[in-house]
Amino acid sequence: MLKQLSRHAGPGLRTCAWVGVLVILALNLRPSLTSISPLLNDIRSSVGMGFQMAGLLTTLPVVCMGLVALLSAQVEARLGEGRGIALGLLCILLACAVRGLIDHSVLLVCSALLGGLGIALIQVLVPGLIKRRFVGRVALAMGIYSAALMSGGGLAAWFSPRLANSFGHWHAGLALWALPALLALLLWLQTPWRAAQSLSVEQRLSRFVRNKRAWTLALYFGFSNCGYMAVVAWLPAYYQHLGWSSQNSGALLAWMTLFQVLAALGMPALAQRTRERRGLLSISLMAQLLGFAGLLLAPELAALLWVALIGFGLGACFALSLILTLDHLQEPSAAGQLAAFVQGFGFLINALAPAAGGLLREITGGFSTTWLLMVVCIALMLALTPRFSPASYWRITTNAQQPPAAACG
Repeated sequence: MLKQLSRHAGPGLRTCAWVGVLVILALNLRPSLTSISPLLNDIRSSVGMGFQMAGLLTTLPVVCMGLVALLSAQVEARLGEGRGIALGLLCILLACAVRGLIDHSVLLVCSALLGGLGIALIQVLVPGLIKRRFVGRVALAMGIYSAALMSGGGLAAWFSPRLANSFGHWHAGLALWALPALLALLLWLQTPWRAAQSLSVEQRLSRFVRNKRAWTLALYFGFSNCGYMAVVAWLPAYYQHLGWSSQNSGALLAWMTLFQVLAALGMPALAQRTRERRGLLSISLMAQLLGFAGLLLAPELAALLWVALIGFGLGACFALSLILTLDHLQEPSAAGQLAAFVQGFGFLINALAPAAGGLLREITGGFSTTWLLMVVCIALMLALTPRFSPASYWRITTNAQQPPAAACG
């Protein structure tokens, strides 16, 4: 049906249909991560898992996201957009489904790897799809994608502990998320796929390895967004340590998601009006800085405020940092490869956050040092933000003498 719609419908209807597809894909990219954290204490006591190993349930999927992103040229050439996204949805489906059956720490970690592979395959292909399908509306489409991605994470954090409580076991709260993955897979199989295409030398990921601006963008994406993985992994456990229930601590992630979604929709809509991103990025980072400082210094004084600030800052930073990356190149495949490079190394940086949080929890007995680490990272990125003027976008080109207009479009 979607294939017929793509052939016969007008441009506006086709665009709406692709927005729907984009939203459904994005909704499946975070539940396998965020459904675990509110139930972490139950899972740990059931399977005998320490904090460091529990951190792997969040760390390993993010490592997969990074490594697969770095292999995006091979993914694009071997699988193409269609089969790559279909395979990613299948991996997420299987990972969530088997969590309803397993009761062993190693198998649980393996399911995290499988789910992470699926998420990674989809994430490396979506930016190029957006750049091609939403010409002239890239910032808005990226905002919708980011908002849907975060919404899926918030729904899982809110609903999973309630479902687990109803069924009397944590398995139900994790296995549920196989259903939306199945629905997304069935829908995607009806879409008009783009065939696998080999990339020219100019479009391959290796072109960015010796480019300073590409590395700067990767570091910026990584450290600006690493707070999300730290919060997803440890915020419910932090507040459970302070006496909150699993349902209430999971609701904090859902509350955070509300502000992530608002920021992911609102800030890119503002960004659509101008090529200048630095002001909006600075506001987003300041919100994160205040929120993490609040978690560190007065966690129970205004918990909802701190989490709302963090959510707003993270929602805006994820979307804006990807928009900033896509701004640097006009051609969709090349821009998608740059986004893959940035996300690849950025997600590897993100993966350090839950791992560091688990290690610091084992050493110090608490999570305060994790929030302090986030404050330091965000402050450094705030200091880096002024370097991203639109006039500097030309630095991503392989030829440093190429004028800005030719590089940016």
